[in-house]
Amino acid sequence: MTGRVAALSLYVFVTGAGLGAALSGCAHKQAYYDYAAEPDPRKQPFVLGPSDVLRIAVWKNADLSSDAQVRPDGTITLPLIGELRAAGKTAAQLRDEVAQRLSTYVKNDAVTVTVAVTAVNSYRFTVSGNVEKGGSFASVQYVTVTEGIALAGGANRFATAEDAVIMRTGKDGVVKRIPVDYPAILKGERPEQNLVLLPGDVLYVP
Repeated sequence: MTGRVAALSLYVFVTGAGLGAALSGCAHKQAYYDYAAEPDPRKQPFVLGPSDVLRIAVWKNADLSSDAQVRPDGTITLPLIGELRAAGKTAAQLRDEVAQRLSTYVKNDAVTVTVAVTAVNSYRFTVSGNVEKGGSFASVQYVTVTEGIALAGGANRFATAEDAVIMRTGKDGVVKRIPVDYPAILKGERPEQNLVLLPGDVLYVP
């Protein structure tokens, strides 16, 4: 009998240790993710993307001014210049490049160019999993994790929302998983996890 009790005690100890290690691993994942390293696009100039609509005006030269929509390949077409890549640039960067290109054609005066974004269509993200109305969403303003889940109708009754994750593709093409404890955000316990979703992000609620 003593041997059976000892064996049972050993089993409980090993199982408890394994469970503790697993929980410790989850806590470590949550506690040590560097959320501050993720970009906040609200603090940076808007980066152009496919389907955005631009108004490009050349001062004193209406023939060179035009409206342009960024095509799926990221380019636009302008008078004299032809095709020009716009996606991935800010309006100021595109303005400077257009002015530089036009300077080879317009010799009389300094070329003054303005670029205005008249319609934002490139900011799209996906909310999927155990939410009421998952899908792809577009917005004219930046959306946080809580706002994204709200747009999807909220987590449903089957959700394990404390294990939500943002799947984000970097410039190198590598997809990283950012853990998000949605209930803790709502309680005000983990405000740093209420990240702004970036174009192309997938927010998954298991």
